[in-house]
Order: sequence, then C-alpha cells, then structure tokens
Amino acid sequence: MPALKPLVAIVGRPNVGKSTFFNKITGHRIAIVEDIPGVTRDRICADVEWLNRKFTLIDTGGIDPKSDDVLLSQMRHQAQIAMDMADVICFFTDARVGLTPDDEEVAVMLRRTHKPVILVVNKLDHSGLEDVRYEFYALGLGDPIGISSVNMLGLGDLLDEIVSHFPPKEEEEEEGEDHVIQLAVVGRPNVGKSSLVNRLLGQNRTMVSNIPGTTRDAIDTEFTGPDGTRYNIIDTAGIRRKRAIEDASLERYSVLRSIAAIKRCDVALMLIDAQEGVTEQDARIAGMVHEEGKAAVVIVNKWDALEKETGTFEKYKKQVLEDLKFMDYAPVLCISALTGQRAVQVLPEVNKVYEQACRHIGTGALNDVLGDAQMALQPPMMGGRKLKIYYGTQPATCPPTFALFINNEELMHFSYQRYLENCIRKAFGFEGTPIRFLLREKKKEDQKP
Repeated sequence: MPALKPLVAIVGRPNVGKSTFFNKITGHRIAIVEDIPGVTRDRICADVEWLNRKFTLIDTGGIDPKSDDVLLSQMRHQAQIAMDMADVICFFTDARVGLTPDDEEVAVMLRRTHKPVILVVNKLDHSGLEDVRYEFYALGLGDPIGISSVNMLGLGDLLDEIVSHFPPKEEEEEEGEDHVIQLAVVGRPNVGKSSLVNRLLGQNRTMVSNIPGTTRDAIDTEFTGPDGTRYNIIDTAGIRRKRAIEDASLERYSVLRSIAAIKRCDVALMLIDAQEGVTEQDARIAGMVHEEGKAAVVIVNKWDALEKETGTFEKYKKQVLEDLKFMDYAPVLCISALTGQRAVQVLPEVNKVYEQACRHIGTGALNDVLGDAQMALQPPMMGGRKLKIYYGTQPATCPPTFALFINNEELMHFSYQRYLENCIRKAFGFEGTPIRFLLREKKKEDQKP
C-alpha cells in the first residue's frame, strides 16, 4: 500500500519568517507574508521533494503562548494540531530579536510532543548575527541551524536535516500483486463518517486486518468486499479531543486529517449531511479531492431523516452538483449509514469510478473524438491566430491525463478546454474521475502550415 508522505510542521512565534521559508521552499507564494503578527491564521500545506524524498510541509500561524486574544488562541490551537500530527517539527526563531521568553514557552510545548524537533534560527541575513545563534542552545533542543529565508542561505542544510529524520523508504509493491483500492472517507465532523466506515466493515467483512496507525493516529483497515475486491479504508473520522477546542478548530483539524488521507487514496467518499446540504467546508474538502485528481463518490448521508416527496432525490442531486460544480462528474448516492438504507450501493460505485480513473484510451480513438469536436465547434481565435490541435495522447491514468499538442498555449481558452473535456466524457465516460490536460506546444519547425 502507498506510504503516507511524512508531515513536516513549521511552528514558532508570530513574525519569525515561517511563511517566507514556506514560500521559498514550495516555489509558490501560497502563504501571505506581512510584518504583522498573526497574518497566517490557518494551516497551509504543500508537497515538497528533496533528495528524492517527498513530504508535506505545513505552515502554521504564530504561537503566542500567553495571549488571551481569541484569534491568537485559535492560531495556537491550530499550531498544536499540526504538531500533534507532524512527523518532524521545525521550530523557527528570530536572530534579530534573539531568544525570548515566548520561545522558551514554545520549546516546552515541543518537548512534550516527543517528536523530532529541528531548531531553526532565521533571519541570519549578515555575518554580524552569526554569534546570536549560540544563545539558542539554552532551549535544550540541540544544535540550532542558522538560515536566512529571504536570502535563501542555509536552506539546503535545513532540508537535509529534515529528511534525515524520515524513516527508510518502503519497498515498492511486488510486480503483479493485486492492487488494494485505497478508500478515503472524508467530510466535516458529524456527517456520519464513522457510521459509514462501520457499516462497510460490518456488513461486507470477509477478511479484516487492522494496520497500526501512523504517528498521526490514523487507522487503516483492510477488508474484502462481497465480490472479492480488496479495500483499505483510510479512516479520517476519529478525532481525539485531548482538551476543549472550539468547534471551528475541530473542523480545521478534520481538514488536515482529510488532506493526509486524500493524498494517498484512490477513491474518496465525500460525505455530506442531507439535512444541512453542501456547506462551505464541504466544498473546501471536495475541492481538495478534485485538485488532487482523485476519483470521487459524493455520499449524501442521513437521507432517512429528510422529509421527501416526489422528485426529491433528483432535485437534491441537482442542487448538490450545482454547489459542487467543479465536481459535477461525480456520482451522487443518498444513503443512511445508520440504518443501512442503500449503503450496499457504495462499494459497487467505488469499483466503477476506480475503473474509470484507471481507463486508458487508445491514441487513434482519442484523436477521432478530438477531430469530431473541432469539426462541431471551431477552435478559438485570438489576434488573428487560430488554435490548432495537431493530435492528442493519454500519457497517464488516475486521473486520466491527456496531452494535447497544439500551436500556441495562449490560444487555448478554458471554455474550449472544458468543451473538449465534455466531448471526451461523452465518448468514453470517465464518470467519477477528474480529467487533466497537458498542453504541449509543437516547435515551429514541426508545425504544418
């Protein structure tokens, strides 16, 4: 089974340069950077690769250990959640400010995690600050690593230290071994994730083995369905409440757990509460599934609690797909995990969308569809130039990915790309899976007049 990418959390006081480091390493300005404490309020994640090791980097809001401010308190909870889930923690401090009592308080929090902690002294922007690094030995967290995120000094050394704490790479699955469908059950708290997991395991169990959880307290459960298909449920339902945490913080916790599950799953079961409909948080989690290119089934749970009349299902389904319009390719099932109503439909639907995600289309058949599509609707023009699609191929599956060789990327309007996607879906199906396009410009000497 695919291994979880290690989680690396960046923590520290406000305004010590965490987000600047995050943006430099990820190569994108994802985190907002301002010289105002408390700008980064939520956790932000991005995948990183260094020395052929992939991991997920988490940026967090600044930790103010003593503040009673509501916002800062929420940020502190968020950082604590990230630390609880991380495999490695990078503790950022500020060389310009020096060692502070708040740094000492954060260090106490970090020692309690019993996780590998890398002490980082940031903002060593000139040689005169180098000696400041040594005062941080007083924190008792080992050798401080000095860096300058702004000037990109010492970043390689820090990344080397991060990956040194990762476990050895797991051996690849033996060739020919039957694939176990990785199934993530995701959604907001209290939408019925645990009930659905229990329903699937309880009614369809012929073989069950519990795999010990990772450091993130996730539980994988492998089982065999009635038709002999093997699944591994990546359970994101359990949230251990170690202290009283605000509901909003708990919701964000579920999102981070979902991120880890989504990244390694083959199919995501996106649960929605029938009584509440699609919420902003639902759309956010569904967006993660879509952006990761995962096959998906939308599960409307607690259907038994909803008052119904003629046509209720079709109206509800239409509204769900309208609210999740970026995921309108996904099938929608209305079930009750608690009573078992239509729950038997879940695994067959999983099998179907997984098969669609793994489907490969021959080059000839694909280009026939592309040719017909261009005949039915002429490609767009801009500045007197017309888009030309020379041919297409499918280089990858899961998600189905199509490389289009064209004359100019700028001429491919998103609406025409969506039109091509619809044509491909009409011809070949691909229900339940996103489709990706790779645009490749042919060299001018290779282009036909």
